[in-house]
Amino acid sequence: MDWLTDPLQFDFFQRALAAVVLVSVLCALVGAWVVLRGLSYIGDAMSHAVFPGIVAAFLMKGNLLVGALIAAVLTALGIGLVSQRSGLKQDSAIGIVFVGMFALGIVMLSRAPSFTTDLSNFLIGNPLGVTPTDLWSALLVTALVGGLLTAIQKELLLASFDPTEARAIGLPVRPLESLLLILIGLVVVLTVQLVGTTLSVSLLITSSATARLLARNLKKMILTAALLGVVGGITGLYLSYFMNTAPGATIVLVNTALFLLALFFRRRE
Repeated sequence: MDWLTDPLQFDFFQRALAAVVLVSVLCALVGAWVVLRGLSYIGDAMSHAVFPGIVAAFLMKGNLLVGALIAAVLTALGIGLVSQRSGLKQDSAIGIVFVGMFALGIVMLSRAPSFTTDLSNFLIGNPLGVTPTDLWSALLVTALVGGLLTAIQKELLLASFDPTEARAIGLPVRPLESLLLILIGLVVVLTVQLVGTTLSVSLLITSSATARLLARNLKKMILTAALLGVVGGITGLYLSYFMNTAPGATIVLVNTALFLLALFFRRRE
């Protein structure tokens, strides 16, 4: 059992395990909606669209997380506005807004006198560098997102899959869609900071897509996605420790392997 307990003697490994568990639950809460509504593109898009907010906060010597959150909210509202005014499908609106926001961030960065490791670390993320403050932030956001989605679950389901009926009974369909996009942006911002873009998208999409193959309803899908994320995260962290590989990328490979296994056995049924 030494292989199981040896890594736990390090505080950074314990914090990484706690972060992966929290992030897996957090991503499962919104990842199910992302997969069911065909918004898989938005995870990667949001992680790039918050770039100008991060750069602006960096240039003004402010809090990078606050800057990213502001950019995420503006991006979510922008996607809703473009989709509503133009009549384009939501995936087209996502592409237009995220590319524009990312380009804005690059232009702003090109005017910066230097590129420091603080900004680099925020963009790349590192599960082994998680601090106790990061864990408390993740716990707070998980409780907030979970509470909001639970409170509006019925309304959001109807607005997502039968918007005509939802409008007929007076539900605010557009605000509900904007709220979902804002929550996705909030989750992406936090998880990108903690574990990086690649792992964030994997936990948001891959684990939920795997759960979609195994679960029959939304509640079971969320629980399955969280469990798969936790199992994949812990397994990936241990493998990265003993194999001396990048932890985020290793976890992504484990999550991908779990998806392929689920897909293989489902096709054999």
